[in-house]
Amino acid sequence: MFIATLIAPGTLSGGDISDARDRLAEGGCVPGDVTWIDDGFAADIAFTEAPDVARRVLEGAFAGGDVIVQPTAGRAKALLVADMDSTMITVECIDELADYAGIKPQIAEITERAMRGELGFEAALDARVGLLEGLDEKAIDACLNERVVIMPGAAALVRTMKSRGALTVLVSGGFTRFAEPVAATIGFDRAIANVLLLSGGVLTGKVAKPIVGSHTKLETLLAATAERGLSAGDTLAVGDGANDLAMIERAGLGVAYRAKPVVAAAAAARVQHNDLTALLYAQGIKRADWVVG
Repeated sequence: MFIATLIAPGTLSGGDISDARDRLAEGGCVPGDVTWIDDGFAADIAFTEAPDVARRVLEGAFAGGDVIVQPTAGRAKALLVADMDSTMITVECIDELADYAGIKPQIAEITERAMRGELGFEAALDARVGLLEGLDEKAIDACLNERVVIMPGAAALVRTMKSRGALTVLVSGGFTRFAEPVAATIGFDRAIANVLLLSGGVLTGKVAKPIVGSHTKLETLLAATAERGLSAGDTLAVGDGANDLAMIERAGLGVAYRAKPVVAAAAAARVQHNDLTALLYAQGIKRADWVVG
């Protein structure tokens, strides 16, 4: 059995659900029961066949909505591994840090190409950090305080999953000086990121090796899965860039969140319109059961 979860907070209608059932039936997916998770916000449609067809016929079927298709069994996840920049926060920290050095456009272009998979992540990170050589360390704290904004729904997602016994890990190709306070604010159990090297209170233009990149993210997912004695189906990974693809493809539910095209095309689940609480609805968790404080 499979579930298609339709998510459109405040606008999801009975007509949307009826249309979705018709699309599933026409695709040979054999739709069954409909269950509202929260009226007008999210609903599940059970079906028995062809999940790939279900994704194809439902995605983009109603304005402002997202659809997540997955097996019915194991939809509640016991492990969350998440990217930080443009996923758990609204910005790319290195781009914003570059603004304090007066070179944001130059670095942002490299970031965009790396996230699209056009450049190798490690080489692109070295190149960008090299351009920041000589920047005063105080700019890091200023950037954290002035530019970093938590993504809507991030705290509710992490805190709710933790309250249900899940392990939550933030793994970033960014830097510990941002990832550690962000993880603490949101409520993650752990944070893993790159270390910017400093000398005399300024950036050296170097980052500690080995670089936290795609391989680290995947290894973190696999190690945490083994640590908790979980199956792949018990895991959730979410990110937006090319260096998130490996973990997204191996997780039980791998989610491309407002992602670059190469990531959205490869991920089994995509969230484009809603905030991160969509991943709570994907697990069948009602708003009344979210931890929001």
